[in-house]
Amino acid sequence: MFRPVALALTLALLAGCDADETLRSYGGADKTWQLVELNGTAFADTAILTFPARSKIVGNGPCNHFAATLKVPYPWFEVTQFVSTKMACPALAQETAFFDALSAASISEVHGDTMILSNPQGLTMVFNAAD
Repeated sequence: MFRPVALALTLALLAGCDADETLRSYGGADKTWQLVELNGTAFADTAILTFPARSKIVGNGPCNHFAATLKVPYPWFEVTQFVSTKMACPALAQETAFFDALSAASISEVHGDTMILSNPQGLTMVFNAAD
């Protein structure tokens, strides 16, 4: 009788240790984040991202939809398994800058309705929670 109880307790403890420690759990969830500034310059096109599920990022650049995985704990930020559609549009250069910056970001901060993604090399992406 002791073994089933010990096994159940062990499984319960392991499940509790498997909490989401990514940006999603530290203010990133339940909001749509719109890029408003890239490296100190206003971002004229529309680029958004959300954190719909644990370790997932999805969004839209000016031209294409994208999805990626985020598995590092907050405040770190690293996207992996980045995929996007491949449609062309007049804002493709802006989208490339957005996707490149998103892939280069390594630090995240959330302050209410503002999220900042950055890296030690000087990258800064400022997002506001969209209405």
